Amino acid sequence: MKRFRITRIMLIIVAVLAVAYALSPFYLRYALLYQQPDLDDYTIFNNRVVMAGDYQPWSLVPGFDKKVIPQTYIKQFDKLKTVAFLVIKNEKIVFEKYWNGYSAEKKFNSFSMATSIVSLLIGKAIDEGFIKNVDQPIGDFLPDYKTGAKAKITIRHLLEMSSGLSWDENYNSLTSMTTKGYYGDDVTKLVLDQSVKREPGVFFDYKSGNTELLALILARATGSDISSYASEKLWKPMGAKSDALWSTDQANGVEKAFCCFNSTPRDFARFGLLALNRGRWFDQQLVSEAYMTQALKPVNHLIDYKNKNVDYFGWDWWLMNYRGYQVYYMMGLNGQYVIAVPELKLVIVRLGKKCSTELTRGIPSDFFTWFDAGMEIAGS
Repeated sequence: MKRFRITRIMLIIVAVLAVAYALSPFYLRYALLYQQPDLDDYTIFNNRVVMAGDYQPWSLVPGFDKKVIPQTYIKQFDKLKTVAFLVIKNEKIVFEKYWNGYSAEKKFNSFSMATSIVSLLIGKAIDEGFIKNVDQPIGDFLPDYKTGAKAKITIRHLLEMSSGLSWDENYNSLTSMTTKGYYGDDVTKLVLDQSVKREPGVFFDYKSGNTELLALILARATGSDISSYASEKLWKPMGAKSDALWSTDQANGVEKAFCCFNSTPRDFARFGLLALNRGRWFDQQLVSEAYMTQALKPVNHLIDYKNKNVDYFGWDWWLMNYRGYQVYYMMGLNGQYVIAVPELKLVIVRLGKKCSTELTRGIPSDFFTWFDAGMEIAGS
């Protein structure tokens, strides 16, 4: 009888939990089911295709696939579960390696590296006249931002992460706006419902919602979803080998532009080369040099949470001076990187499951492992 009561209590608990799960919001069910964002999450989301065009293959340095990671860095590569590492110098692949069943043909989630792609698309839309300039009020495209404090926000503020909006950039909370945006099915409502918490243009505060607003602006300005626009203006001209996938909030929905551009390491590297050459892809200027020059300058008129001027961020591109070199890079959750070093004509791609929890110069310290390893492999 005692065993029966225990079993019945357990059944009641399970039934209550099942009902609570079924009645919980869509995003929360997904978050509880999958627990942590993953490189393969495009398989659980709806996606829109970013179509590739005529393939332009990378040149390969003989023996590129025979080189090894220098012993100094092996422990960190393994500890942080690196699954892809690619080094390109002088537009040639000099090193490429994959781990744990991943390969050159496998698609990987970009996470926040996607924000740099959105910046490139904004530059292109300005070049083509769909957007006047970065100082155009976003209310010109989004009626919800046409009045009150929101009317002060410009495209520049979104690009430099100084909008002052209320987006909650928390990766460890089930109820944060970032979690709702990543797993939810109405990211448009989420970003339009924000309020203004700070004066725009003063304080640097990284918020994924800023990039999502830029994507909405792109779609309304160009009359095209951003996947199609990216395909025609970047992906096809850059000669990507494979169609990319941009995850959407629902079937035929809106791209989750702050994350979730899914592609291969070799194709991700094309963005690094484009930045390295200030928007030029060989003989074609895909994004104007004028825009790229500004995008790759630090927004040092802004103050960060340490009350210091921001010398490490541009218009959705991360910046650094390291070992005497100017470095531009894309960075995503759990240590996704595309690193470009113009002076050395060097591009490094690192993709993996983890990043360092220690910060050096304000960023995860593993960045320096990937940079130093890539430099050594390239012989720079």
